[in-house]
Amino acid sequence: MNAANIPMEKIIEKKPYFKYLRLSKLPTIWCPGCGIGQAFRATCMALDELGIPNDKVAMVSGIGCSSRTPGYFDGFTLHTTHGRALTFATGLKLFKPELTTIIFTGDGDALAIGGNHFIHAARRNIDVTVVLINNWIYGMTGGQVSPTTPEGSYATTMPYGNYEPQFDIAKVAIAAGATYVARGTAYHAMELKKLIMDGIKHKGFSLIEVLSPCTVIYGRKNRMSTEEMYFWFKENTLPIQAWEKLPEEKRAGKIPRGVLYHDTSRPEYTEVYWKRVKELSGGEK
Repeated sequence: MNAANIPMEKIIEKKPYFKYLRLSKLPTIWCPGCGIGQAFRATCMALDELGIPNDKVAMVSGIGCSSRTPGYFDGFTLHTTHGRALTFATGLKLFKPELTTIIFTGDGDALAIGGNHFIHAARRNIDVTVVLINNWIYGMTGGQVSPTTPEGSYATTMPYGNYEPQFDIAKVAIAAGATYVARGTAYHAMELKKLIMDGIKHKGFSLIEVLSPCTVIYGRKNRMSTEEMYFWFKENTLPIQAWEKLPEEKRAGKIPRGVLYHDTSRPEYTEVYWKRVKELSGGEK
């Protein structure tokens, strides 16, 4: 039987997370070897394991390669303006707190033009899950340097090598007030699914940084093949528990992955907001 003629019900029986895909929009725009598809798949698998139906999920994005993700999601979606995904998501979550709200964004979208909104969403501790694709460069707009481009790496706007220090996304999020912060890679796909699942379950601002290869722009400019980029993630990241056991001098160049920070003590923003509304309106929501 031709795969195109297989009933969707049969496909979903074997791969239940397919029910979250907007099949009419496939194939995706992502380049061969890009890790965004792995992050999207991990997110759909997490939603499936948690038993969250399509109509109870809202997926929001801004501008960039990763921000095309909601177009492939069969549920409530918002494709918004550059850097403003968290602003739209904040309004949506306040109005519809019952929706599981997931933001797909990138290092440029979230931390450059969207940096102000990122730190304040984390500060408020609003119950949204941010899947942040960190591919070290602006991919969609031509390969410009981003806040996470490693020092010495080449970009369109850094043809002689980047001389600026890069952001540590996890540290920025923790300092701003995020209460669940994790890091995974496109190479460690099943591990990533668990990190996203735990982020969705967490009541508060959740950030999952996904180290992901931009094979066509970053890879070509820095003379790294797709295989070399994925192998780099395998060799240069390690579970947080193993990283913590390393002597200080051996941690250089090694990136911890896993749950980096988890705090359940802080109040969640929408609950605080609606409690205040009720108090000030005489008991009416």
